[in-house]
Order: sequence, then structure tokens, then C-alpha cells
Amino acid sequence: MVAPLSSWPWENLGILKYMLYAPFLGRLLFAKVQEDSINWCLHVLILCALRGLVYQCWASYSTMLFLTRNRRILQRGVDFKQIDREWDWDNFIILQALMASLAFYAFPSIINLPAWDTRGFIAILILHMGVSEPLYYWIHRCFHGHRPLFTHYHSLHHSSAVPHPFTAGNATPLEHLLLAAVTGVPMAGSCLIGYGSTSMIYGYVLIFDFLRCLGHSNVEIVPHRMFEIFPFLKYILYTSTYHSLHHTDMGTNYCLFMPLYDALGNTLNTKSWELQKKISIDSGKNGRVPDFVFLAHVVDLSSALHVPFLFRSFASLPFCTRIFLVPLWPLAFVVMLGMWAKSKTFLISFYNLRGRLHQTWAVPRFGFQYFLPFAREGINKHIEEAILRADRLGVKVISLAALNKNEALNGGGTLFVNKHPNLNVRVVHGNTLTAAVILNELHSNVKEVFLTGATSKLGRAIALYLCRRRVRVLMLTLSAERFQKIQKEAPPEFQKYLVQVTKYQGAQHCKAWIVGKWITPREQSWAPPGAHFHQFVVPPILAFRRDCTYGDLAAMKLPEDVEGLGSCEYTMGRRIVHACHAGGVIHSLEGWTHHEVGAIDVDRIDLVWNAALKHGLKPASGVVRQTQHPR
Repeated sequence: MVAPLSSWPWENLGILKYMLYAPFLGRLLFAKVQEDSINWCLHVLILCALRGLVYQCWASYSTMLFLTRNRRILQRGVDFKQIDREWDWDNFIILQALMASLAFYAFPSIINLPAWDTRGFIAILILHMGVSEPLYYWIHRCFHGHRPLFTHYHSLHHSSAVPHPFTAGNATPLEHLLLAAVTGVPMAGSCLIGYGSTSMIYGYVLIFDFLRCLGHSNVEIVPHRMFEIFPFLKYILYTSTYHSLHHTDMGTNYCLFMPLYDALGNTLNTKSWELQKKISIDSGKNGRVPDFVFLAHVVDLSSALHVPFLFRSFASLPFCTRIFLVPLWPLAFVVMLGMWAKSKTFLISFYNLRGRLHQTWAVPRFGFQYFLPFAREGINKHIEEAILRADRLGVKVISLAALNKNEALNGGGTLFVNKHPNLNVRVVHGNTLTAAVILNELHSNVKEVFLTGATSKLGRAIALYLCRRRVRVLMLTLSAERFQKIQKEAPPEFQKYLVQVTKYQGAQHCKAWIVGKWITPREQSWAPPGAHFHQFVVPPILAFRRDCTYGDLAAMKLPEDVEGLGSCEYTMGRRIVHACHAGGVIHSLEGWTHHEVGAIDVDRIDLVWNAALKHGLKPASGVVRQTQHPR
């Protein structure tokens, strides 16, 4: 049987729970029609919006790893399980809005509070320190001291391994009802003695939320020198480190915001300020060096809003354009202009795999900029700076995302390797695993394929690999010279399996299309019914034909033991990354010491594929089979 007040009554409503604000809006509109004075519903709605904004701003800041990576207390990422568990973190705002409406109906005189009364701020501070703090401390200890209370109620809050601003709101209805009482005592007391004001209520509630977010942010921002200059502040104001210790050592640090009551109750963790000082001092130093870096890039304005530090829940799902993003496009455009003018590569996410730290850095350039001739030099400069920075830090492998390794841009990374022959970091384009994923999607009985983008790095490797398997490859290219160059790379006995075609009509009887160059719906119409489009083209082609099937971009699913991964890679599902990303991961896990740039070594395709399977990676398509080179 479910314990009373351990679950939310609207937990099955999903996004429809926000309809609970509808009565407030209706009452506000009714008051406007009746030409009444400012309605109390307006204050409730404004306060709810401001509270949500406080939590969102703190959530964004704590996830901006390029600002906070050296100030993080727990060096772990928030994973998908925690994000899902905290999905409805804002339930308490709805609850307290409903409670506020009851308070206004019970005490209508609150509506007529003055805008400002200095005495109210002094009164509410005294009541908070003298009543709310010890009351919360006692309630909190009860939840930890009585096993049934902890099991049925407080364990939900502590199920979040890494504190996050949204973790502050992730609790049961009973806990939030008691927390509302804790916050309500100072406000009610100040109003009852005649010192209440509207600004006092706004200020107290928002400062209360601000400090709760501070404690759960997992980022230490309070300088240790402040406590050295004013030692008494140690007992007046807690820090993120102080509260994080409560999550790792639950028998200590129960206070709300004032460690004084932990000191009086003998529950103070003696490591609190020592650890806080260490983190504060180390904030100017580089933290743990990642073993592997994936150098990504922004695709377009919409996908730029998919970064984890904007909307955590949105980033934890595969990207798709949503209506709520439209108002943010102008902001994204302004940020794009700022990035274009002056910017540096920045860290956006990280995860741990087999004890090794993997990070994703982003080049501050949008997809269309890669195709502007005058932008190439600047883009290559950013990529080069990222590679050299990784080399200085001691990173072992850096993998280049799709457009960052464009052949016309830098020859698939060869530009940087040739320019800096003494690099210790290995530069990897990851296309070997991309080719392996595409090849292993083909059915074993395929005898003929049609290949567009046939003379690209991937097209060449796929053609040479398939011809060795005696698969006839129809290579679409207008250049006889480039075709013959690739054909001569094949062993003499397999060269006959490579066939040049110059028109899409030449593939009208071929049901296996491998698309490496964007094709229009008109060009797709030449495929016979039942054809399947495998693809390695960015962006993916439009699914125009209803009588054909379309494959996704080459991708691999990371092993189950990956830790701290809480965002999806563009349109990929959870724990699924592009094959070029996975190729860099395998390069790092295997400890290979060569650069993987330029042309793909066909003889290494099976080697890389089997290494990926050995380390627990799986193709996103679900097809898993060991392969051996035909020779």
C-alpha cells in the first residue's frame, strides 16, 4: 500500500498538470473585466514564474561545464535515470500556489499589504533564524531518524546521486507541505504583527529558493577567504560543499541554511570547511584531464538550443523542433553572431566509460558556416586550437565530428597532423567505424549496391570493401579519372565488381542504396519499390518514398556501464552516439597510438568493428555479427 502523501495526485497528468494554473488565470481575467484592483492571483502567477526562473537559471549555471568544471564538488554527471526521476521537480510550486490561494481566502487582509515596510524584513529575518531554522532542522532529523519516514518519503530526495538545483524540488508532497509550513511561519508572523509587505513576501520566497538552489548546485562559488576574514559566517551561511556532504554522509549537516544548528545538535561534519577551502583553492586549476575528447559542432539555430545547460529535460531526449523553442530563435541568432565575432571552443558534456573520462567540446560555428569559403580559415583555426589545447592538457585522443573533418575543409584532419607532426594527442576522424557500421547493416545476401558519394573517403572505403566480398558496386560519379583511381586500388581479381554509373537511372533495379551525397525526392524516385536507403550523408535525406525504407545515420550504442551521460547527441537516442564519435572512443579504449586521418584503411574496418563489439558497443540498428576480412 502506498504511504499517504508520498505521491503527487497529478503525477499521471504529464504536461497537463499546468492546467492547475488555469483557475488563477481565469480569476485574473475576471478581475480585469470587472475593473477590480490588482488581483492576488496575479501575484501568485508572477511569483510562481519567478520561482521557476530562479531554479532554471541555477540549473543552467551548474550545467555550464565551461564555467563550473573546476568548481564541481562531485565529479560525476547527472544521468538519464536521475533526470527522469526529477522530471516533475516543479510540482511543489504548483502545490504552494494552491496553498497560497487558500491563505488569501482565509486571510483576505493579506491582499491589502503595503508595497514596502523595512520593519518586515527585520522581523522575517529574526523569525526565520529563530523559528524556521530549528524547526526545519528538527523535521529533517526526524525524516532521517525514523526508518519508515525515510523509506516512504525522504528516500526519493536522496535517490539523486548528484545534487542539482532541480534535486531541491524533487521530494514527496508531505515534505513540501512541511517545507511550506517552515517558510510560512516567518511570513505569517511578520504579517500578524503588522510589519508585512508585498516586497517582503516576494523577497523571502525568492531568496529562500535561491539558497536552496545554491546548496544543491554541486558547484562551490563561496570563496574560502570570506570565512577566514569573518569566521562567524561559517555558522550563519552554508555552502554547496556543506550540503553535498549531507548527501554523501547522511548522518550530518541537517541544517536548512545555518550550520549553527548542526553545531548545537552535534551533527556537524568536521570536514565541511576543510573540503570547501580545498575546492575553492583548486578552482583556478585544471581538474582531471579527459582521456578522450569529441569535438562537435552546432548544426543550426534549433539544434543550438539542445545543449544540456539550456533545458536539461529537452537535451535528454533526441532532438526535434518544438513549438516552445520558436521564441528563443532570436536569442540563438544573437548568440550565433557573438560566436562568429569572437569565441572559443567550450565543454558541453562529459561521461565516464570503463573508468576513463570522455568529454564533448563544441566548436562555436553553425553548420552553414562550414560551406562559406571565407569562413574556412577561421573554422580550421578553432579546430587547430582545440587540438593543441587537448595536446597541452594531456588528452590521449580527440575525435572530429562530421563537418570538422570535412575533406574540403582540412582533408579529414590531415592538415593538422601534417602541420604539427609532434602531437601527442591522437587525431581521429572515426570514419573507419562509420564504414563498418554501414557495411554491417547490409544483409549478407546482398549482391549489388548503388553508391552515391562514391569517391568520398567513406564511399571509397565502402566500395573497396564490398568488391572484395564480390558485391557489385554501382558507383555514381561523373569523373572517370576518380573512379579509375579507386578501381586500381582494388586487387585485380575484384576490380570488375566496381562499375561506374553517371545517372540515377542506372540503379533503377538495385534495392540497396548507400547514400553518401544528398539526393532529392526526384532522384529517389529511380529506386525500385522495396529499396532501402542506407546513408552517411549530413543532413539525412528526406523520407520521401512510402514504398521504401530509410536507415538512420551510422551510430553505435554505448555500453550499459557508461556513467554520467544525461544528454542525447543531436537526433540520436539515449546512449547512442554517431559512429565517428564511437570510433574515437574505441581508439581510446584500445590505446592505439596512430592518427586516423585522411583516407580510410580498408584493412582495419573489421578490426575496428570487432574492437567495438568487444568493448560492449552495439550498432544502433541492433544488427550484431562478427566479421572477418574476406581475404
